[in-house]
Amino acid sequence: MFRTLRFDAVLIQAVIAGALSFSHLHDLAQAAGQDGWKAWAYPVSVDLLLVAAWRRMRTDGGNRDAWLWFAIALVASLGANVATAGMLDMNDVPPWLRILVAGWPALAFLGGTLLAHAHAPVPKPEPAPVEESAPDLTVERAPEPAPELPPAGPSPQEVAPDHASLAPTVPVPPALLDHARKIADAHRAQTGAPIDAATLRARLGLSAALADSIALQLA
Repeated sequence: MFRTLRFDAVLIQAVIAGALSFSHLHDLAQAAGQDGWKAWAYPVSVDLLLVAAWRRMRTDGGNRDAWLWFAIALVASLGANVATAGMLDMNDVPPWLRILVAGWPALAFLGGTLLAHAHAPVPKPEPAPVEESAPDLTVERAPEPAPELPPAGPSPQEVAPDHASLAPTVPVPPALLDHARKIADAHRAQTGAPIDAATLRARLGLSAALADSIALQLA
């Protein structure tokens, strides 16, 4: 209830202040030669400019134009209040005041237009959230065992097949045969057994038929 009473008191005070200011502006305009409805239009123009500047200040507090036009309208309202309080002879208004009153409509229109078409402040974009980088992890892997190599040749217990009765079917170049003989001698010295066609084929990368022919000639 106290809040309601306080709000009503402020509202009543605002109505009284507005009515007095409205009346003073009317009296000053009438004394400056503006009679009839024109004298009543001046206080409306001043109050509208005050409201427009105040609304622009509410939406954009850093707008200097809004503060400037608010100050101009406030000076016009306060000047009328002071002038009609006995500081000015209302029956003999000076020419400069008549000029100000006559030029006020154009000035108020200019201020209201500038305030109405002023650009609203553009909100600054919010910075994008910084993604936290994942911590560097060092993964240690166990060393993989080395692959087992196939045996160089058959074990000494294996008996070489008898190729004496078989005749070579593929001609073998002499140079290849000499090279194969060296490999066969090294194999015999290492294992104690003659080299077979499969081992010879694996060592030299030959075809099966050519390896068989070389093995027959080396037997």
